[in-house]
Amino acid sequence: MSLMDGIRAAGSYSEALDLTIAHFRADSGTIHMLESDGVLHLKAASKGLPEAVLAIVRRVPVGKGMAGLAVERAEPVGACNIQTDASGRVRPGAKLTGMEGAVVVPIFQGEKAVGALGIGSRTERTFSAGETALLIEVGRAIALYNSE
Repeated sequence: MSLMDGIRAAGSYSEALDLTIAHFRADSGTIHMLESDGVLHLKAASKGLPEAVLAIVRRVPVGKGMAGLAVERAEPVGACNIQTDASGRVRPGAKLTGMEGAVVVPIFQGEKAVGALGIGSRTERTFSAGETALLIEVGRAIALYNSE
């Protein structure tokens, strides 16, 4: 089964995230969706993320951190190495994940960014344009989910 077939058949945000992490041979990931309060709410997180990180990312303002920037800009935000990134895109709490290479793409409904899908690796990694495009397609399929 292809990744997209699996995403379309997935029964939850968590299942979709697990399939995505496995496909990209990543080590962690999150899915956030924009709610009526204008804030991104965590809908799924990979196993093993420290509670200190989860506490920080349960609610993410648009424009803050990689997920918030991806939604605000309606474009992917990446970091080859979160641990050494000095661009200002990576919030201090992200370093607690232990991840290095990461990318967060907006989840689109039509042309509107309604959430963020992020994956990360424990090693330095730059996600290719093709990988990023596939992640955006995964996000479009996830946008069709009603709820966890």
